Amino acid sequence: MELNYFELQNGIRVIHKATKSNVAHCGFIINTGSRDEKISESGITHFIEHALFKGTKKRKAYHILNRIDNVGGEINAYTTKENTSIYASFTKNYLDRATELLTDILFHSVYPEKELEKEKDVIIDEIHSYQDTPFEQIYDDFEELVFKNHPLEMNILGNVESVKKITRENILSFIANNYATNEIIFSIVGDFSLATVKKITTKYLEQVPPKNLKIKRKKFTSYKTKNQLVEKDVQQTHCMIGNIAYGDHHKNKSAFILLNNILGGPAMNSRLNMGIREKYGFTYNIESSYTTYSDIGLFNLYLGTDSKHINKSIDLVYKELKKLREQKLSPTQLSKSKQQLIGQITLSEENNCNLMLGMGKSMLLYNKIDDLEAVHKKINAITATQLQDVANEIFNKENLSSLIYQPIK
Repeated sequence: MELNYFELQNGIRVIHKATKSNVAHCGFIINTGSRDEKISESGITHFIEHALFKGTKKRKAYHILNRIDNVGGEINAYTTKENTSIYASFTKNYLDRATELLTDILFHSVYPEKELEKEKDVIIDEIHSYQDTPFEQIYDDFEELVFKNHPLEMNILGNVESVKKITRENILSFIANNYATNEIIFSIVGDFSLATVKKITTKYLEQVPPKNLKIKRKKFTSYKTKNQLVEKDVQQTHCMIGNIAYGDHHKNKSAFILLNNILGGPAMNSRLNMGIREKYGFTYNIESSYTTYSDIGLFNLYLGTDSKHINKSIDLVYKELKKLREQKLSPTQLSKSKQQLIGQITLSEENNCNLMLGMGKSMLLYNKIDDLEAVHKKINAITATQLQDVANEIFNKENLSSLIYQPIK
């Protein structure tokens, strides 16, 4: 499908992929996330994501939500440690409506204090909900453990105390210091001509005054292994094992994506699933993940099990990691693993909303978008030796940290 890219006079970059679907998606991807907060601002990026929907100079919160809902569409937003995304899904007749609404929300929100106070209660409930879900909380706590004394350690949601302290003035100051047109992408996936996309984006987005900022982020350079055991009011024992890994620009990123997929990716035939869950029945949920940031990455391996099985489960995990370090994949194993990952990536491209958001992130990171053919080529170029070298670097037992939640005795 055709891919279009152009830059508006104020520096906002527009990317459009043409499809034949009746459903379209568009959104802003902003190069600002929770790692750009000061400690005193913890949680403010996520709070702004909520507050954007509480009223603009010409719309109340009710009118914001109904503007897309009334034509059967959806509007949403989310925050990560490096990005904020605000986006809409709608039938293709309504690109003008969606673009105008999203522009109004992002650039003309007024952050009414009465609404902000109500939203604090909503976010505090969200924080408590995460704290009641150990499977989710352990991921955040592990990042805090690994990235101690660095902005990446801070929870995206903030904490109850920091959220209560956020003011309208704090919000306006943070936006002024962190949101800039040269760090914003407007991404569109839908059945539109380039002329239509240019006409609509120029109509609404070029009204935004230009502002250039260079995002400066403190690099993480001080990793030390840590092992922590925490007694909590839980029924299962929850365990996280991991290490720092490669950032978005590292040459080994693609190799580690493949290696992590072999170890504990979403497929049922991952080594962790087959070697521990299926063979021994010790754990219902076992998986590994690889999160990348602009300068660093994080490898996580999670399992939840009955307390009596935890030591045996951890031993089996280390056994699987050791195999990947010591035994090079055969040509057949390597080929099958590549085919599986390529298949997963190809299927994910069928979700056009995720495609739209992924295109925006790619433009922020690399100022380009690789098509499927280029992605497949990168994966097919990975060698068994490269995978073994990466395994020896990331899965070295001496460099692995751990966090365990165990039931209170």
